[in-house]
Amino acid sequence: MNVAELVGRTLAGLGAGTAFGVVGSGNFEVTNALRAGGVRFVAARHEGGAASMADAYARISGKVSVLSLHQGCGLTNAVTGITEAAKSRTPMLVVTADSAGSSVLSNFRIDQDGLATAAGAVPERVHSAASAVADTVRAFRTARQERRTVVLNLPLDVQAQPAPDLPDVLPLVPGPAPMRPDIGAAADLADLLIAAERPVFIAGRGARGSREPLRELASRAGALLATSAVAHGLFHDDEFTLGISGGFASPVAAELIAGADLVVGWGCALNTWTTRDGKLLSPYATLAQVDLEQGALGAHRPIDLGVVGDAGCTAEDVLSELGDHKAVGYRTEDVARRIATAGRWNDVEHDDLSRGGRIDPRTLSRLLDDLLPAERIVSIDSGNFMGYPSAYLSVPDELGFCFTQAFQSVGLGLGTAIGAALARPDRLPVLGTGDGGFHMALSELDTAVRLRLPLVVIVYNDAAYGAEIHHFGDADMSTVRFPDSDIAAIGRGFGCAGVTVRSAEDLFAVKDWLAGPRDAPLVIDAKIADDGGSWWLAEAFRH
Repeated sequence: MNVAELVGRTLAGLGAGTAFGVVGSGNFEVTNALRAGGVRFVAARHEGGAASMADAYARISGKVSVLSLHQGCGLTNAVTGITEAAKSRTPMLVVTADSAGSSVLSNFRIDQDGLATAAGAVPERVHSAASAVADTVRAFRTARQERRTVVLNLPLDVQAQPAPDLPDVLPLVPGPAPMRPDIGAAADLADLLIAAERPVFIAGRGARGSREPLRELASRAGALLATSAVAHGLFHDDEFTLGISGGFASPVAAELIAGADLVVGWGCALNTWTTRDGKLLSPYATLAQVDLEQGALGAHRPIDLGVVGDAGCTAEDVLSELGDHKAVGYRTEDVARRIATAGRWNDVEHDDLSRGGRIDPRTLSRLLDDLLPAERIVSIDSGNFMGYPSAYLSVPDELGFCFTQAFQSVGLGLGTAIGAALARPDRLPVLGTGDGGFHMALSELDTAVRLRLPLVVIVYNDAAYGAEIHHFGDADMSTVRFPDSDIAAIGRGFGCAGVTVRSAEDLFAVKDWLAGPRDAPLVIDAKIADDGGSWWLAEAFRH
């Protein structure tokens, strides 16, 4: 056994989830060792797509995913996806070959540790045959317990060294330990809830998995429930949920959040997107924030109370502090009625812009929400279109939505949808993407076809980079407009089913696909009408 084989076997023994990547000479042996150890490997067509697959798989499965890469250019091809994962605190292990220490003139040689650091990931390295197991365990532990994206460099000369056998017993690497808050801080938060008349909870990434204690606390305190985009679906069936806070909020949801006298962020940064650059929060509202990290408290806007602790544990401790307190608060019959009748965008009437062979994206999204099975997992690419699938396509829970927007890169959607689909094969995978993101990621359609995924790819096609079209006024747009391509035909060329949608009647073809075997993806080329630009995108251009 050499070091490459030992590292692969060690990761398999530690319980690594699915591995993704593009295999070259530098990562050939370690990838085969992973597979021999029982880890599934999914071969992508491009390292960038593989990185997004691994990111999404880890987010949805809860396991540490593996991204296997060749040295140098294999790593640089994946950097955008790695940066998204690192910014999102995805527990992902990037296993990448590296040039041998003596190969100072190698074409592949770059500062891979420096590159990992620049992307926000944690650089680690296998130093020798003697330390290989310890180095690998350390990298895996950091990824799992600290929720970090780790780049584990495997120099070619070290990979080739003879290695000892895999130990009979590897260390157990449990997940992050729950962190209880200071009892005084929990009491302070309970006091704020007792004093509040219209409290609102906004749950973020850090609250995923804490649904029940937060629902119970909200019920006792009379609080309405909302989420950041990344935690969409967490409270989907609660009668007092407002859905996504921020740019994707419905008018009723935005009004009720703005009317709150206390807003509590639970594992939520309360950043510009979630608060509409602060405009969604009343200047008279008290702001509290609960987070595992001290540095996150008040990072985006001043807060009145910061609590360091796990969202679920903190909710439980605040419940204990409330004692017998039970408030109506914001949970009145009138508020319940307003949420039930107009709380979702799907309930809001709109002037249908469908005409001239183009369909209104709101009409399209609403109809697809009705057509597609409720047990779905929706992934979102980045672009001017993205508010429509995010706001109109309902999801069954927080594991039904995969939102890779921490780096705001166009083109990550298709890889994201594939990784999410593999993490939850029991659900129909759905991707919302623009024509720009679709073309950027096109090679991974081959991967989806090879895997026989029943993936619905909704392409909101305006034949342009929509952000620039809508936010640069009367400037020359020839650089960001393109000939209208036949995306349905492109999909069919890869082996997908393909349908062009210009009107509501064209969606009958989607019904036919749903009624069939679903053994290949469906690409919907939706020729969308001009939406006038998204407000949240205007916010982006101001920052």
